[in-house]
Amino acid sequence: MDLSLTRRTLIGTALCLPALGLSTLALAANAQETAGEGDDNIEHRLAALEKRTGGRLGVSVLDTQTSISFGYRGSEAFPMCSTFKALAAGFVLARVDKGQESLERRVTYGRDKLVDYSPLSEKHADTDGMTIAELCEAAVTVSDNTAGNLLLESFGGPPALTDWLRSIGDGTTRLDRTEPTLNEGRKEDPRDTTAPDAMLDTLGNLTLGSVLAEPSSERLIAWLVASTTGKERLRAGLPQDWKVGDKTGTGQNGSLGDIAVIWPPDRGPIVAAVYIAEATAPVKDLNPIFAEVGKMITEMV
Repeated sequence: MDLSLTRRTLIGTALCLPALGLSTLALAANAQETAGEGDDNIEHRLAALEKRTGGRLGVSVLDTQTSISFGYRGSEAFPMCSTFKALAAGFVLARVDKGQESLERRVTYGRDKLVDYSPLSEKHADTDGMTIAELCEAAVTVSDNTAGNLLLESFGGPPALTDWLRSIGDGTTRLDRTEPTLNEGRKEDPRDTTAPDAMLDTLGNLTLGSVLAEPSSERLIAWLVASTTGKERLRAGLPQDWKVGDKTGTGQNGSLGDIAVIWPPDRGPIVAAVYIAEATAPVKDLNPIFAEVGKMITEMV
């Protein structure tokens, strides 16, 4: 099991945070220098939370100001579910930065494209369609499934997203299917999975790093902050005056996730990726697990 409360060594892929006085902050998957106190307490608390799920809990948290991190099963595979939509929007923005896509491009589609839970995209089927920007916003802010699929279509499908992730240094995360089948969450199925450490690194690089041009990073952050689906997860354990941008995911076989960038007042941000897999407890009992991790994040400040 990968569990640590550490000061992460800043090496590897670049995540530039000049405002924090760090020329290069790389979110290394393996801790190099232990912070000392707190390891046992963190381990016991996370193990107790995992026991409540009846399955597995995966956690990766990094305070970019202090470089302190903690993790639990951070290198293990977990179903992404709808957290992939943040990455898909990031890929779209990367293509926009390169002149390969336009946020104003309008995509028209028929009702035959609609899948379950498409509250925004269903209103525009067989009519005016939606712009690429509107599809990104719908996918990230309300987790619209058809919008997510249309974004995948816009750049060549799940394999193209996986290839792009490899190109920006994520050697773990993979998307193989579209909505809704990507949510199966079968035990030991490698398809459509990530690891908490890998997702933390990628989310941090997209929002705080140099993978995207600054206007695109700011746009992705704005969509994450406007997300409405995570009020009962990590956000529920964080102070109300903290700025939070997150993307949730919920699938079959006890699969849930929440990935977030968190800005406490007057300091550097914290990045978090939390996943649950193979849970036997009902969702209403699993959301508080995320909130408890949120409380642990609060204690870092």
